Formats: sequence, C-alpha cells, structure tokens
Amino acid sequence: MSSSNVTVEADVPPPNKHPYHLVDPSPWPLVASLGAGLMLFGIILFAHHNVHWVFGVGLLIVLATMFLWFRDVVRESRVPGLHTPIVRLGLRYGMLLFIASEVMFFVAFFWAYFHFALYPEHVSGAAKAVWPPAGITTFDPFHLPLLNTLILLLSGTTVTWAHHALLENDRKGLVQGLGLTVLLGMMFTFFQVVEYAEAPFAFAGGGIYPSVFFLATGFHGFHVIIGTIFLAVCWFRARAGQFTPQRHFGFEAAAWYWHFVDVVWLFLFVCVYVLGAGPTAH
Repeated sequence: MSSSNVTVEADVPPPNKHPYHLVDPSPWPLVASLGAGLMLFGIILFAHHNVHWVFGVGLLIVLATMFLWFRDVVRESRVPGLHTPIVRLGLRYGMLLFIASEVMFFVAFFWAYFHFALYPEHVSGAAKAVWPPAGITTFDPFHLPLLNTLILLLSGTTVTWAHHALLENDRKGLVQGLGLTVLLGMMFTFFQVVEYAEAPFAFAGGGIYPSVFFLATGFHGFHVIIGTIFLAVCWFRARAGQFTPQRHFGFEAAAWYWHFVDVVWLFLFVCVYVLGAGPTAH
C-alpha cells in the first residue's frame, strides 16, 4: 500500500569541492571496444569462412562488460552526495540527447522507406512503378501487427503506473507495474519472432521491400529487447529498494526510453503496415 508519510531526502554535501561529476578511471570502455571489434571481425569470418567462435567470444566479452559496467554505475549512483542536483540535471540532458540521436537513427530508415514508397519508379528492375513492388505479399496489418501495437500501448500504461506508484512511495505498485511492463515487452518480442517466421517474403534476395521492412522493424525489435533489459534491471533494483520518490533517475531514463520505443512503433504500424499494405497473406 502507498505510504502517506513520504520522507523528503536532504541533499548530502558532495564528497568533492565542486558539484560536478568526474568519471573515475574505468577499464570497461576499452574492454567493450575490444569485444565489439571481435564481434565485427567474427561476423566477417562467419560470412566468408564459416568460423563461429570469434563472434561468440566477442559477444561474451560484451555481455560481461555490460553487467560489470552497469554494476559500477549502480554502485556510483548510491554514493551519498555524488549525484548533486547539477549532476542529475546533466544526466537528464544526456538521456534526452541520446533519445534524440535515436530518433535520427530511425529517421534514416523512414527516409529509405518513403523514398521508394512515394517514388516506386526508383526501384531498380521494377517492370511497373507500384508500391509495394509487384509480386510482394504483405502482412495483414490488423492481425499480429495490431496485436503487437496493443501490447506496446498497454506496456506504456503499466510503466506509467509504475512511475506514479514510485512517486507515491508505493513500492508494491512499482514492482508490479515494472514486472508487467517487462512481461509485455517479452510478449512483443515473441510475437515479432512469430511474424518473421511466417513472413510471406524473404530477407535474402527479396528485393527492396523486404530490405526496408526488416531493417526498420528489426532494429525497432532490437530496441524493444534493450528496453526490456533496461526495465528488468530496474525491476531488480526496485525490489532491492534502491529507488526513492526523490532519487530514481535510472528508472526515469528507462521509462523515457520505453515511451520512445512505443512512439516509433506507432509510426511503423501506420506507415509500413497500414499505409504500405498491398495484397495480404492469409
């Protein structure tokens, strides 16, 4: 149940003589770069020589670095006085700029899609200027795509419920709302896997439509997975009592990211699935 006596935390004086945040020396940026480089090199080896283990080693290094780096960030956030009001403001600006960069990331995908959707005569080798290209059978937008849309919209309400519960010092509501949001994110990913498995067109050799479709929806699905992990970490932290009504930027950033993912999907659903629908597969 929510508590009516919400305590207000006083700002602890910073441990330094200034209110700003100086990053401590850390090995994780270098280790993460090495792991990402191994993954890229492994993809090349897999594509040309069918060698798998290099990519696997790089992936393990990246996953281990993520866990250890996130652990250090969580520990840092719990040091009294380190996250001053100026530092918290800077963190919010940083997250907003990151989401803005992600918006431009998806603008490129929408640009590619609308370039060919509005000017189908630019499709190489097309016998007739039509979009979707002749011979392409698309998804029924009011089948699995609509179900996934409802799932993401519902997840937006549950994460907002969790945020409101946190502000009201309702830890039980916070944990329940976050848990439901994580489950809904996993459901979305599951149904997208089902959708891809039943796709009436192939990615390899399928032409421009499958390329822009899988690129836009696939990268969005990747962001859903990242957001689900983000919220799952917040769920564990909420269970451990690490968020308070005054100090919860980690959860707030995850909620912002999740709402961004929801909005991008709404644009994808309307533009790609509904407006871009052609002859649908049964």
